[in-house]
Amino acid sequence: MTPEELSAAISACLKDAVAAGEFDVELPSEVRVERPRSREHGDWATNIALQLSKQAGMNPREFAQLLSGRLEQLDGVKTVAIAGPGFLNITLDAAAAGELARSIVDAGAGYGTSGLMAGTKINLEFVSANPTGPIHLGGTRWAAVGDALARLFQSQGAAVTREYYFNDHGAQVERFARSLWASAKGEPSPEDGYGGAYIDDIAARVLVLDPAILDLEQDDSVERFRELGVDLMFGDIKKSLHDFGVDFDVYFHEHSLFQDGFVEGLLEKLKTSGNLFLEDGAWWLRSTEFGDDKDRVVIKSDGAPAYIAGDIGYFVNKRRRGFDLNIIMLGADHHGYVARLKAAAAALGDDPDTVEVLIGQMVNLMKDGVPVRMSKRAGTVVTLEDLVDAVGVDAARYTLARFSADSNIDIDLDLLTRRTNDNPVFYVQYAHARTHAVERNAAAAGVDTSAFDASELSHPTEGELLAALGQFPGMVAQAAAFREPHRVARHIEVIAGTYHRWYDACRIAPLGDEPVTDLHRTRLWLNNATQQVLANGLGLLGVSAPERM
Repeated sequence: MTPEELSAAISACLKDAVAAGEFDVELPSEVRVERPRSREHGDWATNIALQLSKQAGMNPREFAQLLSGRLEQLDGVKTVAIAGPGFLNITLDAAAAGELARSIVDAGAGYGTSGLMAGTKINLEFVSANPTGPIHLGGTRWAAVGDALARLFQSQGAAVTREYYFNDHGAQVERFARSLWASAKGEPSPEDGYGGAYIDDIAARVLVLDPAILDLEQDDSVERFRELGVDLMFGDIKKSLHDFGVDFDVYFHEHSLFQDGFVEGLLEKLKTSGNLFLEDGAWWLRSTEFGDDKDRVVIKSDGAPAYIAGDIGYFVNKRRRGFDLNIIMLGADHHGYVARLKAAAAALGDDPDTVEVLIGQMVNLMKDGVPVRMSKRAGTVVTLEDLVDAVGVDAARYTLARFSADSNIDIDLDLLTRRTNDNPVFYVQYAHARTHAVERNAAAAGVDTSAFDASELSHPTEGELLAALGQFPGMVAQAAAFREPHRVARHIEVIAGTYHRWYDACRIAPLGDEPVTDLHRTRLWLNNATQQVLANGLGLLGVSAPERM
């Protein structure tokens, strides 16, 4: 019996009790069941009696007593105990608990998926690094977390568009172009320009593409460097991300928002709505009326649109493309964007909840306990390529997705290059590889999956492993709902540890001349179920699941 099946069975008991007049409550859409902190308290627990007893006008334990009587009649339920103020602790019989192994193998890659987000069209914008240099560690973190989040949403049935906002309209790009021009001329980078070996590299590549570029008038030459240099830099960024396992469905160019008067038209509409006001020659958004901490300049006193004007246009563009939810992943220095984007949506008469901003914190690279500045290309900034060169794609992606995005993290280079259980990604991948080794050894010993007897899975470590596997779908749904891919990493680490303990305690291949029995065959089902769940979890993080290590 899976947790979902148990939840549905409890819901059915509630419905029957209401129909029988035992109590009168509004039936919940779902009954949540959880793993008790102590295995001694049972296989699963629910606090549904505490949730509904007040509505029923009853004491929680009295409500729990009525419900437990019905639960005890369910096939597969061994005992139901009432604990504390009214918690229901449920123990399944071995056969019901063990049946989960076969269910997982039958479900395959679909185990952990659901339709909870079906019908939701999500635009997920992440990374969006300016095309003025390689992707740094912060952008690399968003690449890992953003792609994992997209995979989570898709696992729950959502239609997801991965989008990269290509900032090719602004002062930073102009400084980039002047830096390239100076490098090509053999001159120092402008005071406000960009440095690093990558500038010299891009400048040299531009000269190959257009050998006569320096013969142009300076303004024309700088503009040509901008055009070719941005294209080359962005090509490098795309390749870096692709090699990291991250590809985007849409590359949205910022300059397109300002074509054909699109943004200007929106601002004129806002003026007539009363949500803009004129002060000191500038037009301000009344964003404080919509929850922002201060009003924001939208049109500067010189008539030029402020940065937020592009944000407003971009939001409207996404909504016109039919997205129900627009999630934007930004760095730690963008906290102010949360309120202003929601305020802009509300000022436009739209639902501010269609905008969601996730803020990520800093990443530090450490070696021997000391911060590392090891970039070969960007001078003082550690890039995506630097991290991958040091630890590999799998270790980089897993580690960056393993922590809550709103926490600062220190990445220990020494740890991530070790092939030991101290290295989390190795620990999980090794567990997956071990399941394949067990499967190969079982086949060599004549053990197959031609029989399955769930009642054979009665060893304590088997109960623990089944419980961890059973929690996987609910955990995935929660990870998607809370936008927290790190929950997947932490849970498959629990599964890996539980599997290793089971492996040490329970044999699948018989010893010596010992005959093959249904116990061996059934344990092979459990091994293969673990293999599937580990592969599914690693897949959600965009990390490989090796069969041999």
